Amino acid sequence: MLLTQHTIHTINSDLISKPTESSFLYPEKILQFGTGVLLRGLPDYFVHKANQKKLFCGRILVVKSTSSAGADAFEQQDNLYTLSIKGIEDGEEISHYEINNSISRVLAANQDWSEILKSAENPDLEIVFSNTTEVGIVMSEDTINDAPPTSFPGKLLAILYRRFVYFNADKNKGLTVVPTELITDNGTKLKSIVTALAKLNELSEKFMDWLDTANDFCNTLVDRIVPGALPLAEYTKTCALLGYEDQLMIMAEPFRLWAIEANSERVQQRLSFALADPNVMLVPSIEKYKEIKLRLLNGTHSLSCALALLAGFETVKEAMQNTAFNQFIRLLMQDEIGPAILSDSISVADINDFSSKVIDRFANPHLEHKWESIALNYSSKMAMRNIPLLRKWYRTHNKAPQLFALGFAAYLYLLKSKLNGDQYEQLINGRTVVLQDESAPRLHVAWSNPDKLVHTVLSDTDLWGINLTEFPHFEETVNQKLQQIIEKGALKALEISSVLDNKKYK
Repeated sequence: MLLTQHTIHTINSDLISKPTESSFLYPEKILQFGTGVLLRGLPDYFVHKANQKKLFCGRILVVKSTSSAGADAFEQQDNLYTLSIKGIEDGEEISHYEINNSISRVLAANQDWSEILKSAENPDLEIVFSNTTEVGIVMSEDTINDAPPTSFPGKLLAILYRRFVYFNADKNKGLTVVPTELITDNGTKLKSIVTALAKLNELSEKFMDWLDTANDFCNTLVDRIVPGALPLAEYTKTCALLGYEDQLMIMAEPFRLWAIEANSERVQQRLSFALADPNVMLVPSIEKYKEIKLRLLNGTHSLSCALALLAGFETVKEAMQNTAFNQFIRLLMQDEIGPAILSDSISVADINDFSSKVIDRFANPHLEHKWESIALNYSSKMAMRNIPLLRKWYRTHNKAPQLFALGFAAYLYLLKSKLNGDQYEQLINGRTVVLQDESAPRLHVAWSNPDKLVHTVLSDTDLWGINLTEFPHFEETVNQKLQQIIEKGALKALEISSVLDNKKYK
C-alpha cells in the first residue's frame, strides 16, 4: 500500500504521528524553491509541527527545477512523506515517525512557470523558502520575462515583480524571504543579487523602493543532519513495520536548529511557525549561533578527526563508543573550547547545552559519518575553525590548551605523507589514502626535517595567518604531544588525555 491522502486513513500504527484533517485545508502561505531532503527535514518539519498545533495554518507550494517523465513520487503520494527521526536526545535513544502534509503542491519551473507566477497573486502568500545549494545564489544576467528565468534569484525577482504589479505596489503584500543555503549572510547576498537583477531589467524606481521596503530577506543558519532516503534493507523493514510504502521517506537526526535574523515585528508575525519549537530562533543576529556551531561542532570535529583516524576508528559513532575518545571530546569542549568562546553574548549555559547535544549527535548509532570525509581539506578547516579559537584561548590564558595541542599534533602526524607521482598518500588503518588537502605539499616538505617540523609548520604565517610559535608554551606542548603519538600511538595518547586534571587550565 502506497502512502496517499486516501490510504492515510487506513494507517493505524501507534508508531506514527498523522496529520490532522483540518491541516489539509490550510491555504498556501509559503513558496519554496527546492525539494531536497534538508528542506523537507528542517523548514517543512517546523511548518508541519506548527500546523498540527494550529500555530501557523499554512501550507507550502514547492517549485522544483525540472519536470519528471511521468508522474513523480510527489504526485503519486499527494505530496505526503514520512520523516523518520532516529538518534539520541538527552542521552536517550529515540525513534519516531511522522507523516508530513505541509506540502500542498509541487510544480516544475520549466513546465509550470505560468502557474508558479500566478501564485504571486495569492493574497495568503507571505514567505519564500529556498535551498538551491551554494551555487544557487549567484548573479546571472536573467531576463524576468523568460519562462522561466535561468537562475533562482531571477525566478524570485519575477515572482516579486508579478506580485508588485498585481497588488499595485501594496507595501503590505511584500514577502519574507528565508533562504537556507549554506553560505555566509545568505539573505543579504540574495537581496543584493535580486536588486542588481532588478536594475539590469530596468525595473521602475517605484518597484525598487517596494523591493527594498516591503520585503524582508533574512540571514539564517540551519543545522540538522538529514541523510535522506533510508538504505534499502532498512527501508523495507520500516515499510513492513509501518504498514505502507513511501517513496519519499527520509531520515533525520533528532537535533534541529534554525536561527533566523528577524529584525522587525512584521517578520516575527509572519514566521509564526517558530512558536511550535524552541529550536527555531527568531533573533536580531545569528552571529552567536554561528560561533557556537563553528567552534563546538565543527571545531571539535577538526580537533578530534586525526586522532580518531590514527586510533583506527572509521566512523564518528564508533569512536564515541571508546571511553577515552568520548571523554576527550567532553573535556575538549568543556575545558578548552567553551572557555575560549565565552563572551557577553555566549553564556556558560549556552555552551553546556550545545556541548551535550554534540555528544548526542556524535554518538548517534544511525549515522554513518566517516572520519575520512571530515578530514577533507583538513588544513583549511583547521585554519578557519580552530586557529581563531586558539587566539581566543590565549586572551584569557597563559598556558597551552593541552587537548587542543594533542588534536593539532595528530593533524600534523596524519599529514605525514609519501609522494606517489603527483599524489600525497598516507597509510590510514592499513589502507593507502590520497590526501585531499591543498597544503599536503607544504606539510610533506616540512616532514623532511622531523626535528624542526613543529616549529616550521607553526611559524608558517601563510598557513595560519599568524605565527603560532608566539603563543606561550604552545610549540613545546605540540612537540610533546606529537612525540607521545609517535611513541605510544594515538589511542594511548587519548587514554592519557582522558584522565588529565582539567583544573590546571583554569
